[in-house]
Amino acid sequence: MVDQYVLGWILASVFGLFTWYLVVLKRKNDEKRAILEARREGMKSLNTTNGECRSSQGDGDDVDVIIVGAGVAGAALAHTLGKDGRRVRVIERDLTEPDRIVGELLQPGGYLKLIELGLEDCVEEIDSQRVFGYALFKDGKNTRLSYPLEKFHSDVSGRSFHNGRFIQRMRQKAALLPNVRLEQGTVTSLLEANGIIRGVQYKTKSGEELKAYAPLTIVCDGCFSNLRRSLCKPKVDVPSCFVGLVLENCNLPYANHGHVILGDPSPILCYPISSTEVRCLVDVPGQKVPSISNGDMAKYLKTVVAPQLPPEIHDSFVAAVDKGNLRTMPNRSMPASPYPTPGALLMGDAFNMRHPLTGGGMTVALSDIVVLRNLLRPLHDLNDAPTLCKYLESFYTLRKPVASTINTLAGALYKVFCASPDEARKEMREACFDYLSLGGVFSAGPVSLLSGLNPRPLSLVCHFFAVAVFGVGRLLLPFPSPNRIWIGARVISSASGIIFPIIKAEGVRQMFFPATVPAYYRAPPTK
Repeated sequence: MVDQYVLGWILASVFGLFTWYLVVLKRKNDEKRAILEARREGMKSLNTTNGECRSSQGDGDDVDVIIVGAGVAGAALAHTLGKDGRRVRVIERDLTEPDRIVGELLQPGGYLKLIELGLEDCVEEIDSQRVFGYALFKDGKNTRLSYPLEKFHSDVSGRSFHNGRFIQRMRQKAALLPNVRLEQGTVTSLLEANGIIRGVQYKTKSGEELKAYAPLTIVCDGCFSNLRRSLCKPKVDVPSCFVGLVLENCNLPYANHGHVILGDPSPILCYPISSTEVRCLVDVPGQKVPSISNGDMAKYLKTVVAPQLPPEIHDSFVAAVDKGNLRTMPNRSMPASPYPTPGALLMGDAFNMRHPLTGGGMTVALSDIVVLRNLLRPLHDLNDAPTLCKYLESFYTLRKPVASTINTLAGALYKVFCASPDEARKEMREACFDYLSLGGVFSAGPVSLLSGLNPRPLSLVCHFFAVAVFGVGRLLLPFPSPNRIWIGARVISSASGIIFPIIKAEGVRQMFFPATVPAYYRAPPTK
């Protein structure tokens, strides 16, 4: 009876929040429908030549757009703009296959964006694996969380793969377009004249210093970008580092699922990246990790991490540690804080990062490309940089609902999933695991947010505080002692302290009320 009372209380609270949310959502959708209709009318009034977009330039370069970097964002963007008829020049530091330990899990929402961009075949012929959800492990207990894919085509799911293979497939597909040129070189600076970015200066593979010009330069040079300071206010946080291993001959407890082990001090991730390999990422809090060279890292992995793993993973994990080839990478978080700059735009990890725990980075990047493509499509000429810059300010608003939901969830979940000596944080962590284990709307809602299938900020806030209320309810029943009341109050306070700073950094107005931002209504320039 007590459990039914608690569950009823939670359901009533969540139902009330969602009712209010649906009313707000309907109003927003009505506004969006009117704006989109106006945009369509604007597009109809603009003409292209033979279905292509062209910019006439006076500098002699026959290029519409320069893209700096050919990672996931840069390669996908090059193909997308090239397919729309733009003349694209891509300058990438290294065109050989990348070898990274992140960017290997594409959520279903990201796969849908890949389909929208016509790039879904890039996950084929690279031994990619379908992913249908997550398995969560804590203190010997486990629960499976499936993606809510019932309404989608049977091909829609998550995909996991070797990051480098995926990127090479997209580069190859972009390079097949006659109006896309990929070139190896290191961009050293942006070329500016009268406050407008005119192009880039770069060094070729042979060391020759050259300049390239275009009406629009899009910087996609990744998390270690050396150009972002010219285009945004970078506030990079490094909460932890990943230690990456590849497990062989490992049969995961749940096939075709990502595995999250809520370890101490922080989470451990495992997911397949080929038919014979499993990627394991061990999160180490802070910016310093045990030394690999003197054996401290191997000792840490064997004595601290290995005992916390499920039995099915343990032996393969120890074998991978003994084999060596341990890789580390800092986990970076950076909210999008752009300077709207005529002639230039930031994209991908150079622009916006979040903790990679939820695997949302590629979904955000591909979603951003869809937004940018739709904004650029009606434009025949990109040469009026100030007017184009003002118009593209709407990009920063239109991308927010998807990007901010995924960013906020990644940051909040990481903090909840990390072990803590604080009683309130312990209760929040336990409540989160048990809440997700309830199934139904309690698991489907959060997983649809995580997967990018339902990127709605209000839904995220509702579920996050429903977890906190669930934790408080368990504390207060059956007998609310003063100590339990105090811990319950701290649970609510802790939840607020986790999510509100992230929301503030993302931008409350753009995140929850984008239709109130003037840039949301920007129409394409008519000339």
